[in-house]
Amino acid sequence: MGEQDQDFSDDAEAAAFYASLPTTRGAAGAVIRSGRGGVMLVRRAYGSRGWGVPGGIIEAGESPLAACRRELYEELDVRARVLGPAVVDWVPARSPRTAAVQWLFHVAAPEESAVRLPAEELTEWAWVAPGHLHDLLPPHTARRMAAALEVVPGRGPVYLEDGRPVFG
Repeated sequence: MGEQDQDFSDDAEAAAFYASLPTTRGAAGAVIRSGRGGVMLVRRAYGSRGWGVPGGIIEAGESPLAACRRELYEELDVRARVLGPAVVDWVPARSPRTAAVQWLFHVAAPEESAVRLPAEELTEWAWVAPGHLHDLLPPHTARRMAAALEVVPGRGPVYLEDGRPVFG
């Protein structure tokens, strides 16, 4: 049932209903493959300073696709050519984190010389062989990325924004 299908007697009832719903975080990332089959990973300059997938948190009012493009511009200084969705992954709450929906999109590889890392966010990037993802990424992230690599670009799940197809 869509939210426009809800029938409320007044605005206060509607506000109380929506305030009672769970909140879910969202993030959008990129599956970027080199011509030789490597997968682009980035090393964070904050937190655990570990390796991760290029991308980040979906901001208020932003779609997952827009977040992926924005994050790639902020993190790599490239205008991403998104090829289509790869996977959508619901992540259960792990205290202190709330539940999340993680989107991964297939993205065309940028020219390596065009990649510029902001020092406050990222310290390096690398092409990593798919078989080494589990060595560098947290287990749940490695599983998500491995699943995304099985999806043929352009053949992923249908992706909609406000009920309208975006690709194809």
